Amino acid sequence: MAQTPECCEEYTRRSGLSRRGFLGGVAAAGGVAVTSRVIGDTVLQAAYGAPPGGNVLVVLSFRGGIDGLGVVVPHADPAYAAARPTLKVPTASLICADAQFGLHPQMQPLQWAWDAGEFAAVNAVGLPVPNRSHFHATEEVEDADPTSSTRRGWVNRMVGLNPSPVAYDVVSLATSIPPGMIEGPAPGVAANRLADISLVAAGNDQWGQRRKTALKRVWGGATGPLAAGWKATLGTVDTIEPIASATYTPAVTYPTAWPGGDLSNALKDAARLIKADIGTQVITVDFGGWDMHGGYGRLEWGAMQSYLGAFAKSMSAFLQDLGDLRSRVTVATISEFGRRLEENGSGGLDHGWGNVMLLFGAGVKGGQYHGTWPGLSHGSKRDDDLKVTTDYRQVLGEIVSKRLDKSVSKVFPGASYPAIGVLN
Repeated sequence: MAQTPECCEEYTRRSGLSRRGFLGGVAAAGGVAVTSRVIGDTVLQAAYGAPPGGNVLVVLSFRGGIDGLGVVVPHADPAYAAARPTLKVPTASLICADAQFGLHPQMQPLQWAWDAGEFAAVNAVGLPVPNRSHFHATEEVEDADPTSSTRRGWVNRMVGLNPSPVAYDVVSLATSIPPGMIEGPAPGVAANRLADISLVAAGNDQWGQRRKTALKRVWGGATGPLAAGWKATLGTVDTIEPIASATYTPAVTYPTAWPGGDLSNALKDAARLIKADIGTQVITVDFGGWDMHGGYGRLEWGAMQSYLGAFAKSMSAFLQDLGDLRSRVTVATISEFGRRLEENGSGGLDHGWGNVMLLFGAGVKGGQYHGTWPGLSHGSKRDDDLKVTTDYRQVLGEIVSKRLDKSVSKVFPGASYPAIGVLN
């Protein structure tokens, strides 16, 4: 996929950075990190974590800046087709269309959720001020606190409101580097796969139990941040390892083809974790590859149709796998920014501003497009980008308040965002 060199370098640099925060422990099997604050004995944490049977928020990050105008197409706005002579999606190809908008045809695997009222979209959403740097925009989106210079993610603030947070209150999948939204003083865990949350080396469990016993003996009476981190790690392993090692038969078949294999694996693990009902409140999932400066493609080929189709198939499988548990699970997508309205000379789209958020599952006022549409005419845009008319924190705030019963002003300091009606 062709990209401008400077952007590619920034995106690669941003994706590979060791993110901020204290890594409390790393399980011996590799690929998992536990962030922790000093909170005492892990057994006590496990006893007072979030109770089972509660609601769950799944946050799926479209890393790289997804083209919201290509996901939810404003077919009634003549400026859209004029600005994208080769990249536009024809009106006749759209699904779930109304008089103004329609979904890219690669979203067809999710049409059942739209028709069932379990899938909605929010247009013209994003940061209140344009920020077209992958690194800085992601940091701003995930900190979600313009009132403070303290680097703490909004999910971390939310689970930190629990009486005694434990690491598996929030689990990040598809990345072993904790995303900024979960980092801070409350504990959390990040792993590529649930199976990575283990003290047993892959293919060799001979020394696993001995290793656990020795580590517990070493750290059991220790104090200080490092000891707290290892205790959090050991407690997390004791809780999640049996779930990950048990045979899991999903209710549906998840897709495995590129580029959605890793996403499917992460969502399958998310479904497994939700079904285990250990009290996990938030699951975050990374799905990158959306920085499409070139190679965007058409309906029949290219990066956009490949990645969007992979997302739709994987998300559809996840929702169907949950079955009746969808009544407890709400999914929200985020991205650091949208793309430019006008296509560039490389067959792609450069960094923009306004974007779309997709919502699925419990409580969603589905089968409709939400948000205030500013239009794409010359006087309606800002720097030739889609304007933001809905702060993304308004959408997340409504979920945090209505589904997770948390204080919006404490999760998103400095403001109490009014509900915009995206949930029932």
